[in-house]
Amino acid sequence: MQIKDRVFVITGGGRGLGLGMALHLARQGARLALIDNNEKVLAEAGEKVAATGARVGVYACDISREDQVEDAFTHIRAGLGGVHCLVNNAGLMRDALLIKLQDGKLSQKMSLQQWQSVVDVNLTGSFLCGREAAAVMAEQGEGGLIVNISSVSRAGNRGQTNYSATKAGVAAMIVGWAGELSRYGIRVAGIAPGVVATDMTAQMKPEAIERLIAAVPMGRLGDIGEIAHSLQYIIENDFFNGRIIEIDGGLRV
Repeated sequence: MQIKDRVFVITGGGRGLGLGMALHLARQGARLALIDNNEKVLAEAGEKVAATGARVGVYACDISREDQVEDAFTHIRAGLGGVHCLVNNAGLMRDALLIKLQDGKLSQKMSLQQWQSVVDVNLTGSFLCGREAAAVMAEQGEGGLIVNISSVSRAGNRGQTNYSATKAGVAAMIVGWAGELSRYGIRVAGIAPGVVATDMTAQMKPEAIERLIAAVPMGRLGDIGEIAHSLQYIIENDFFNGRIIEIDGGLRV
């Protein structure tokens, strides 16, 4: 798929990795539809993308709400002329241990709200956006691409029962959807980043960052541009389908 003049929908496009990928594509002539639940950061992101000269639309949406997702994609199709690629990037982290004991007695456990909030955004949100994007692409009859952003944590990670489960879920969707949607010329792929330098990691304590860096054989955090470059490869390689690229600096070696 070429990038120029194609419509790319990016969830979680208001900041961080989502905005970084949007800017990368905008500089190459893409049309962008940014979805985020924070109207303020969304408006600011729209201005940054527009400053590149790209055509952009911003859509405030809670991706865990079916009605809001359906409405967003209806407006994207009407406003930007269709949908050619969806990047399911929006994600939520609510880390906690499954249980914790103090002096032999239960002192803490992951709450249902911590579990459900992550499932609602990461898994249900990806499903809803993927479904609506696929429907538009299939009706357009021009093929298309869905890219799910998973994580190296999909293999399981201490303190991330909820997050790991959802990232494993979106990885499984990639395989299933690739098989289902190929009849419409729609490819489905994924990216599994390790720890990437974003606004979120910038707010972490220095000692926590040091521990993360020490675990990466490359000795540093990933760069947003490196993830965007991987996305570009998937977009432009029309034989890449049903697979995930891991960009983690060797974290899982």
